[in-house]
Amino acid sequence: MVSAYEDDVRQALLQPAAAALLSSQSLCSNKHEGSDELERILSDTEMPVVQRYSHATWIEIKLLFYLAAPAVFVYMINYAMSTSTQIFSGHLGNLELAASSLGNNGIQVFAYGLMLGMGSAVETLCGQAYGAEKYDMLGIYLQRSAILLTLTGVVLTIPYIFCKPILLFLGESKDIASASEIFVYGLVPQIYAYALNFPIQKFLQAQSIVFPSAFISAGTLVVHVVLSWLAAYKMGLGLLGVSLVLSLSWWVIVVGQLVYIVKSESCKKTWRGFNVQAFSGLFGFFKLSAASAVMLCLETWYFQILVLLAGLLDNPELALDSLSICTTIFGWVYMISVGFNAAASVRVSNELGSGNPKSAAFSVAVVVAISSIVSVSCAVLVLALRNVISYVFTDGAAVASAVSDLCPLLSLTLLLNGIQPVLTGVAVGCGWQAFVAYVNVGCYYIVGVPLGALLGFYFKFGAKGIWIGLMGGTFMQTVILVWVTWRTDWNKEVEEALKRLNKWDDNKQIVE
Repeated sequence: MVSAYEDDVRQALLQPAAAALLSSQSLCSNKHEGSDELERILSDTEMPVVQRYSHATWIEIKLLFYLAAPAVFVYMINYAMSTSTQIFSGHLGNLELAASSLGNNGIQVFAYGLMLGMGSAVETLCGQAYGAEKYDMLGIYLQRSAILLTLTGVVLTIPYIFCKPILLFLGESKDIASASEIFVYGLVPQIYAYALNFPIQKFLQAQSIVFPSAFISAGTLVVHVVLSWLAAYKMGLGLLGVSLVLSLSWWVIVVGQLVYIVKSESCKKTWRGFNVQAFSGLFGFFKLSAASAVMLCLETWYFQILVLLAGLLDNPELALDSLSICTTIFGWVYMISVGFNAAASVRVSNELGSGNPKSAAFSVAVVVAISSIVSVSCAVLVLALRNVISYVFTDGAAVASAVSDLCPLLSLTLLLNGIQPVLTGVAVGCGWQAFVAYVNVGCYYIVGVPLGALLGFYFKFGAKGIWIGLMGGTFMQTVILVWVTWRTDWNKEVEEALKRLNKWDDNKQIVE
């Protein structure tokens, strides 16, 4: 039974306008019912503590699994499409492999991080609006984000077009720069697929609609592999062919999700067609999107800097080979953490929008615990296979020894990434993107990168020193996010979520 005090707190939080909103005609799905049941159980002080939290944990695990499992699958599929493109390019020749690696891990990753980061503004607003049952606003947020990301895509097209002189300026050889230019030209359509895909993806995730995206992505991967094989080996289209296939595959995903949104009954309440209201309040939306982009890009670029620094060491080939293997392993495990990141963001934003502070706080605790268990398992597996894991990638004994030497640091990094991405997801769910962006600047680029350079070059620790420095920045960021999350007043976050939604309803600019 909810105490009179707790009931008074709830009524104080749900201001008249928000209370009217939440008491309107019920549009609740099963997810809302599960969420409301979770809040009821956590508020029932007459229930024994063990029984209360065991029931609450079971409900939360079911809600998280429904979100996290398909999200992990989708991110894995997206990662696999880029990886398979590099594999097909590599079989065309060493130059083609270098060109596709540079295009994918340099130019393309920059656009991917920027677009995904800007798209997380939809994750915050759509998640909170869905929790507050303001279903008609989700489609408008989707359209606003798509407009902003498309305009951003126009700007990003410029470095794509002039990638060759940019790569030459950065010191790449003329042959690799010329080949990369051909590959990158084929990725230009992918920019605009990103501009639509990420808002659509977050729009669906906010409603706990995750399986359609997983099925569409899985089917697209099959088509992608077949078309890449045809383009590379049967049609003789070379680098341009495989990169165009990658762009086409992303557009297949976008079109498939759009068809689902328009035709499915699940989105009937949230998608009302195109609305001119999407063009209002763009500047406020841009502020949140820009903060989201900076937050995520600073994280995405962090490990790219590790690879760049390794290329300046005394034995760059060995350092790059060992770090490349370790960062690839890290990338696959990181996709699991990104799935939990998405789940945490959706759960927290939904609960805040629903006015459920206890459920929001409990969701954070459960998702951090589950993600940490998964990361510990992966870290132990990496340590157990440290002496043989590199032979999946290469037969070199020297590389195997270098990778084995780095595996303890890789394992510690995996442990940190059982917590850090999840807390970043919590930040997105709460709308803290600007704050986290400042934290990332300080921890990553004022502490992590200089410390890594100092240990790697001045103290001659090589690749291990660079990794220790960057891991130090990640550790500092994790400690700050843990402290901030632990000290969070979730009742106040509910108030902030409702204020944010009311301001967007009035077509005012969001204030962060």
